[in-house]
Amino acid sequence: MTTARWSVAKLLRLLGPGLLTGAADDDPSGIATYSQSGAQFGYALCWVMLLATPFMVAIQIVSARIGSVTGRGLAANLSKVLPPVALGGLVVLVVAANIFNIVADFAAMAAAVGLLVGGPAPVYALGFGVLCLTAEILISYRTYAKFLKVLTFVLFAYVATAFSIRVPWGQVAAATLIPHISWSRDQILMLVAVLGTTISPYLFFWQASLEVEERRIKQNKKEATLKINNRLAKQRFQPIVIDTWAGMALSNIIGFFIIVATAATLHAHGTSTIGTAADAAEALRPLAGPFAFLLFSVGIIGTGLLAIPALAGSAAYAIAETFGWKNSLGLPPTRARGFYFIVGGSTLLGAIGAMTRLDPIRMLVWSAVLNGIVAVPLMVMMMLLITNSRIMGNFIASRMLAIFGWLATLLMSAAVTVFFLSSITD
Repeated sequence: MTTARWSVAKLLRLLGPGLLTGAADDDPSGIATYSQSGAQFGYALCWVMLLATPFMVAIQIVSARIGSVTGRGLAANLSKVLPPVALGGLVVLVVAANIFNIVADFAAMAAAVGLLVGGPAPVYALGFGVLCLTAEILISYRTYAKFLKVLTFVLFAYVATAFSIRVPWGQVAAATLIPHISWSRDQILMLVAVLGTTISPYLFFWQASLEVEERRIKQNKKEATLKINNRLAKQRFQPIVIDTWAGMALSNIIGFFIIVATAATLHAHGTSTIGTAADAAEALRPLAGPFAFLLFSVGIIGTGLLAIPALAGSAAYAIAETFGWKNSLGLPPTRARGFYFIVGGSTLLGAIGAMTRLDPIRMLVWSAVLNGIVAVPLMVMMMLLITNSRIMGNFIASRMLAIFGWLATLLMSAAVTVFFLSSITD
């Protein structure tokens, strides 16, 4: 008994930045994108979740390893190999995608509250903005995330739904194991959206920075950096791999079952377009009946509250590192004013943007597409960093990690290229 408790405790200690990043990945943008995929194309894109997992894990390990080895965030490392203009342009694109994502997430969260209690969504969006801003400034992210992650467990209702309704598992297996693309513009758009919501730029910055935060907490200030401390490096790399696999696998498993559940309900009954959060909530009706709206709405609110700090925080890390400002969620606002200004500004700007009358579900899907486009140049630069001995010292990527990292970059590049070609010729 003691051994079992010790093992569970040890496992929980291993799960940190990777698990938090994976949880943040299933934000309202991800939920809506997966739901739209299932409703519009049935099981046709299930294979994407299986295919994307090892590549998603590889690129997140690249991000985590860069932060852990160097003790610097992604933007700080990019500044070593990019001219200021190029770095500034890349950071601007990432921050723009993040703010667009924050707007979309706040809009979906406000719509979810509207489903539960009625009332004006713009007021709820502003309220969530104030709530998130207050929590980001007054509460440490670790404490904040610890409680909010509990809410993400409602997403497992999709897993339960898939096993509680009539699902043609033979078709699901075939669609998952045998990729099929119709090459229509709509399906290519959705493919890029799904990839963009699973392999998102803000996740790269977020996990790299969280690994740096982990080092600040665990390392004695007198310890050498990982680049010259082989023993410490080996002790950190194994947990990073386990942590990242756990977080990314969980994220994609949830996404897979959201596609299956919505395909088996909405798509099967002729609903191919999700216009509101209520449409996606219909996927839970076979399991929970009247409570489906409650479960889905609470899931959107919970994951949104978890993801907003990650989106705003990653934008703040990127900008602060670019300009050499002090940056850490562990610092009080008075010691990192510029960093917290970006965190707060991104959050409030997102809340104000969500007060418009734009369709939140359409915004969520397009934000995922934008993330997919922005990810390509960033992934290229990350791979150049992880294979650069001047930056990584003796801890450049292994051959296997480099292969999967470059394949992930090629996969995203191909999807975005085909999307642009289909847009031009359609």
